[in-house]
This record gives sequence, C-alpha cells and structure tokens, in this order.
Amino acid sequence: MSFTEHPDFPAAWSLAEQLADVGRSIARRHFRTPLAVERKGDGSPVTVADREIETHMRRMIRAAFPAHAIRGEEFASEGSGEFTWVLDPIDGTKSFITGFPLFGSLIALLQAGRPVLGVIEAAALGERWIGCEGRPTLFNGRPVRTSACRATERAVIYTTTMETFDAAERRRFEALSARAALRRFGGDCYLYGMLAGGHCDLVIEVQLKPHDFMAAIPVVEGAGGRISDWRGVPLSTASDGRVVAAATEALWRQAISELSA
Repeated sequence: MSFTEHPDFPAAWSLAEQLADVGRSIARRHFRTPLAVERKGDGSPVTVADREIETHMRRMIRAAFPAHAIRGEEFASEGSGEFTWVLDPIDGTKSFITGFPLFGSLIALLQAGRPVLGVIEAAALGERWIGCEGRPTLFNGRPVRTSACRATERAVIYTTTMETFDAAERRRFEALSARAALRRFGGDCYLYGMLAGGHCDLVIEVQLKPHDFMAAIPVVEGAGGRISDWRGVPLSTASDGRVVAAATEALWRQAISELSA
C-alpha cells in the first residue's frame, strides 16, 4: 500500500500544512526583532523562535497522531512505530537572526524510515513546497518541475557555504563547480525549493542532519529530481550528512561520479 492509499493520509497531509502554518506565524512574529541568541553544544545558534515553533508542532502532532514518533532538532526524540515526524523549526537560524529571509521550517513524515511527505515552508516569503510520495510537488498549491539540465557545464550550482567542507570535500566541489555555468552560495533549505521549481540545477551540501534533509526528499523527487548522498546511496537517518540534489538523472550521475571519486 502506498502512503496516499493509507487511511491516515488525508489527515497527515492536513496536519503537515497546519504545522507549516504555525511555523510561518511564529517565525514572522519573531523575524527581524531583537532576539537573544544562545549557542548549543555544537556551536550552532538557537533562539526562542526555534523552540517555540517546535514545541507547538510537537503538541499538535501528539494531539492528532498520539501513536506517531517525533524527532526534532531542539528537543529529545519521543515515541516509536511505523510513522515518525521529523522537524526542523527554523532551518537557517543564522539567516533568521541576521534578518536574511531565506530560512524555513522543515516538516517530514517518515513511514518505516522512508520519507513519504515533506514540507519546506519559507515563512518570510510566504512560499511553501509540499512533496508527497507518488504525487507531483506543489509550490503554493501549483505543480512544479525541475529544469531539464543534463550537463554540468550548463548547470547552476548552489551550496549554502564552503566553510563546512573539509579539504577533500572542498577539492571535489571546486573541481565540479568550476565547470558549471554559474556557482552561487547561501540558502539552506530554500535551495531545494529552488531546485524543485527549476531555478537551479544542482545543490551540494555537507554536514547535514536528518532534520535538514528529510523534508527535501519528497519535494525534490516529486518535482522530477534526484537526491542522495555523495555516493549515490538513498538518504536515511544513518546518512553521513553529505547531500547532492540534481534536476535530472543525467546531471545527478555526473555529480555522483565526481563527488564520490
């Protein structure tokens, strides 16, 4: 049985949109206001907005689906079972705290470890992508497709930053992106929405955690793209954090051949 045939599908889709609405409302209320910024153990920033969004989302999931597990960025995992919600209340907190609008809330639903539903909510811009296994990706309610780019030399390549690349990763990224038509930086989760909509062709990242990429998988795949780790292995909660997303199969194969060398 596919997820769209599951009896919980309509309610899960509705809840995912409601969670995105909450993320949008709270993020907008705090965006570009004075915020105290704390540092977590790994040095990454966190604010009251991150925690408030995830707290509300968890409460809503427990009320709608008490048997579902929840895994989020800011608080401990809870529950177990067939379905798991994976939450990143504000992906791109550094952008958020500096007033840069390309941050987002990420919401994914996993069935037996496989992401079957994903939402990228760009609150400041009022933009939302929803991907679901077996259905076309929607951008603000309308279907979108990746570009038809099949060659690195014609590709627009994005990464959020090269600061997180180690020396070997940087060499591979530099070799690949030097041949591209255009290379740009910044964007976090927003990059996967741009790729789904055909505005860029390759997204290459490192040091991501499951809450950073699970929602992007249905969004990218539902728009016709490919997404995996750098070796071409499907992403999972055990992935090493290196992610490549491409507009077409041909472009993805070219990227994998260079990144995995």
